[in-house]
Parts: sequence; structure tokens; C-alpha cells
Amino acid sequence: MESNTIEELTLDLQPRKFGIRGQLWTLLLGALILNGLISYYFQLRHGLSVTAMNNYVSWGIYISNFVFFVAISLVGSLISAILKLSNAKWSIPLTRIAEIIAVANIMFAGLIIIVDMGRPDRIAFLLLHGRIQSPIVWDVLVVSTYLIISILLLYIPLLPDLAILRDKMKNIPKWQHQLYKILSLNWNGNRIQYAILHKSVTTLAIIIIPVALGIHTVTSWLFASTLRGGWNSTNFGPYFVAGAFVVGAAAVSSLMYIARRYYRLEKYLTDDIFDKMGKLLVMLSLVYTYFTINEYLTPAFKMMKDDRSLIQDLFVGNFAPLFWSVQIFGVFIPVIVLLFKRGRKPLPLFILANMVIIGAWFKRYLIVIPTLFHPYLPAIKQNGVPFTIQYFPTWHEWSITIASLAGSLLVITILFRYLPFISIWEIAEEKEIAHEQINPDKSKSKN
Repeated sequence: MESNTIEELTLDLQPRKFGIRGQLWTLLLGALILNGLISYYFQLRHGLSVTAMNNYVSWGIYISNFVFFVAISLVGSLISAILKLSNAKWSIPLTRIAEIIAVANIMFAGLIIIVDMGRPDRIAFLLLHGRIQSPIVWDVLVVSTYLIISILLLYIPLLPDLAILRDKMKNIPKWQHQLYKILSLNWNGNRIQYAILHKSVTTLAIIIIPVALGIHTVTSWLFASTLRGGWNSTNFGPYFVAGAFVVGAAAVSSLMYIARRYYRLEKYLTDDIFDKMGKLLVMLSLVYTYFTINEYLTPAFKMMKDDRSLIQDLFVGNFAPLFWSVQIFGVFIPVIVLLFKRGRKPLPLFILANMVIIGAWFKRYLIVIPTLFHPYLPAIKQNGVPFTIQYFPTWHEWSITIASLAGSLLVITILFRYLPFISIWEIAEEKEIAHEQINPDKSKSKN
């Protein structure tokens, strides 16, 4: 690779210090996390009685949040693996952004499950005495495996860039330089190392696809293997995977706009990339819409006793405003607007992507909570009066949930601060290949 190209790219893509807005953003996230930790302390001290969960609604927004984290983490498989293996060169500037999102969210998917446990100290029993017949054990295995592969898929392609930062960045604190030196693992950029790197990344990209599909399918089985109207569905596996692709693509679209706007990377995160991501989001949303129709049309048509009350509650009952808001603002409007080229410009795509992300979180809420309101067994009467099942998250639940979301954003923020979130060596490699294709005679004489 030409040194002039590396110098130019390093200058453009090197990590930068936080400005005043970055510092305020970090402080805000830190305050939200601290507030959540205080609430979690109360939960540890007093048990799950500080939540609104009960014998009927035993899964609350913690599990909704878990499903959301698992869903958004699929973007690492979508961008880093599927598009990479399909030789979609336009996605190179997005690869590391997607990997960072995947790692941050799968970390907190695991943590929020521990939060949901009334006795987190008993997590060891699950590892030591878990039965392979249990879908919970399947979930632990695939989440752990996906986390490890996601970290490797982020870290291994970082080695050349860490070495570049080690050698090129001079005006940085000594500890930061030492950190780059340690993490770069004595990378010197010879042909053998690059050959091993390419082979490793390709292998990981192939492995992560079935693992990623597995984590979302197994998560869906946690619901589908439970005998309840609304969850008793063979459609849940592909339904969860399709929804995860949508929210993951939306997350990358949102984050790349922020990166482009505040780091002035218009040269790398071009309008054409936004246009392609908008088209990808439309395609994924249409696939997701197909599975959504499948999920609700057949039980709504049959109106069997088990599903009737839930369907009515979602379509015209207590949850109808939220249900139709999610469909309209989280799917229908984004798809319609993104069909037009102006809607795929950076700012409109950013706004629509955030609508999709918010809609995706509330969609997970709708998957978990309303179903629990309709158990097979009737609610027990209290003092001769039928017990009405109710659930609205307490302050402690909201605080911990918001803290987990803030924690994921803080991890992303810190990684953006200290790592080049657009791959320097891959961009340089692409430029060199393009130069050789334009000037084949010069490249031959150089060799």
C-alpha cells in the first residue's frame, strides 16, 4: 500500500478528541447509567417486588429489552458477513460501524438477562447444572458464542489500523499509544500477515451467519416453545430474524449519519451509500411486513378461542393505539418515504431510521406483554372479585432499562472515540486495487 494514501486516510479517519457536545453526551449517558445502577441496587436489596411483574406478567420490559438487543446485534452478520461475502464493496465504510453496534448490543443482551433474574448469584447453577433440553440453555450457548465471534470479527480486522495508529499518531497520551502498541500484537503488515488476516476474516464471516441466525431463532423458540396464545407459532423464527435485519440496518443508517455529520466524513460516507442503505432498508422492511402479515392474518382469520382475546386486544382493544402506531410509524411511513430518492438522502434516512428503531423496541414490548395478559388459566378471584391482570413498568424498571440502552450507547461512543470506525487499511486496499485497474501498466512496472 502506498504510504501517501495511508497518511491521507489516517489524517481523515484517525480517532479524535471529544468536543463539548461529545463530553456532554458522555456525561448524560453516565448519569443515566448511574441512575440505573441505583435502581438495580434497590432491586437486589428488595427483590423483584420493586418491579410491576407478577405471577401472570412474569416477563416485563427486561425481556422486551433483551429481545431488542439481540435483534439489533444481527447487523454485524448483515453488514460484516453477508454484504462482505457477496462482494458489496460499497459497504466497506460501514463494516466496522456494524461490528461495533453488534458487540455493544450483544454485551447488554447478556447483562439484561442477569438483571431479570431475581437471584443473579444463581447464574452459576445454569452453567453448572443446566439441562440441554431447556431452551434457556440454548440461548446462553448461542449468545455467548455470538459475542465471542462478534468480538473477533471486530478485533482481527482492527490489527492493521491499530498498528497504523501506533506508528502515525504522535500527539496522543502515552497510555493511549501504549494501548495501541499492545492491541496491535506486533503487526508489521507483511504479506503473510495480510494473507492470514483475509483468511481469518472470511472464515469468521462464514461462521457468524449460522450463529447469528441461530441466536435469533433460539430466542424466538423461548417464546414459541411456551404454550400460550400469541406465542404458539411456527412463524416466530423467520419473523424474529426478518425484524432483526430491519432494526440492525436502521441502526447502521442512524449511526453513519452521526459519524458523517460530526466527523465530516462526506468523502467516505457518501450520499450513494445512504441511498443504497435506504434501498436495503426498504427491501428488509417488505420481507418483515410479509412475516408480520403471516403472524397475524391466520389467527385473526380463524379466531380460535386461545388467540381471539389477544388479537382483539391488539387490533381494537387496550394495546391497539400502540400496535397501530408501531405498524404505521415504524414500518409503513418509512417504507413509503424511502421509495423516493429524496427520502434516501442522509437527513431523511436518519429520521426514518430512528422511527424504525423506536418502533422496533415497542414491537418487542408488544410481543412480550400483551400475550401475558391472556393466560390459559383464568385469573384467580380475590375476595370474590375477578382479578384483572395489569402491568405497567415501575420507575426502577424504566431506570434499569434506560440505563442498559445508555450503556450500549456509551460502549459505542467510547469505541468511536479510540478506534477508527472506518477501516483505514481496507479503504487503502480498495483505492490501490482501483488504481491498478485504471493504470495496469504502471502497476506491472512497479512490481
